[in-house]
Amino acid sequence: MSEKNRDGKRTARERLAVEREKQRAAEKRRRALIVGASAICVLVLAVVVGVLAANSGKDKKSDTSGPVVSPSGATGKDALAIPVGKDSAKSTLTVWEDFRCPACQAFETMYRSTIRELVDAGQLKVEYHLVTLIDGNMGGSGSRHAANAAACAQDAGKFTAYHDVLYENQPKEADDAFADNSKLIQLAGKVDGLDTPAFRTCVNDGTHDSWVVKSNAAFQSGGFTGTPTVLFGGKNIYADQTMTPAKLKQMVEAENKG
Repeated sequence: MSEKNRDGKRTARERLAVEREKQRAAEKRRRALIVGASAICVLVLAVVVGVLAANSGKDKKSDTSGPVVSPSGATGKDALAIPVGKDSAKSTLTVWEDFRCPACQAFETMYRSTIRELVDAGQLKVEYHLVTLIDGNMGGSGSRHAANAAACAQDAGKFTAYHDVLYENQPKEADDAFADNSKLIQLAGKVDGLDTPAFRTCVNDGTHDSWVVKSNAAFQSGGFTGTPTVLFGGKNIYADQTMTPAKLKQMVEAENKG
């Protein structure tokens, strides 16, 4: 074999060796990428699982499938009404309301002083039923959270005062601010003696959430179409465009004389 042929074969072997080395290096990089990608996938999966677990914990706190715990003193069928006023009052006003509902706030603003006057005089008893209509229409959970907090205030004997505070600080209808328990607890500070550890626990644990859900189901099964629904003598006086606070007062006084 000539020297030239030997040099050619040696060069070919060297090129082949270089090519094989390149292939081995490429294979190492490919394996490294696979391992790295797998590690990233595992990390992402761990993050996702962690987020899901955290959200699951949040859902449990607002679980509405637990036992129905009625607030203290609740009356009526299934204990779904919060009563305000003396049991001896001859007249009863039944109010279905949603703390996120602007129309409910407008009703409260117009009729509150008259209703309180009649209640204080022992002529009228009011039965409040709390619903979550706006949560269903606008999304969110502020109606339910606010209703639960109001029920917690009832446990503390502070329902009426806290009821008024919620309406006085009602957010815009599309703003689900009442879904924040810290906001509801902050507002409790406006009611003397309400912001206690027991109240905070009741709010944060959603103690009365299932009760609120049951109350809303009763509203739906009752065939009512909107909030507020205000019943006096079996009629929805809120739907009566001629109704005024003065007219309501006359009706209550007439019933008490009868």
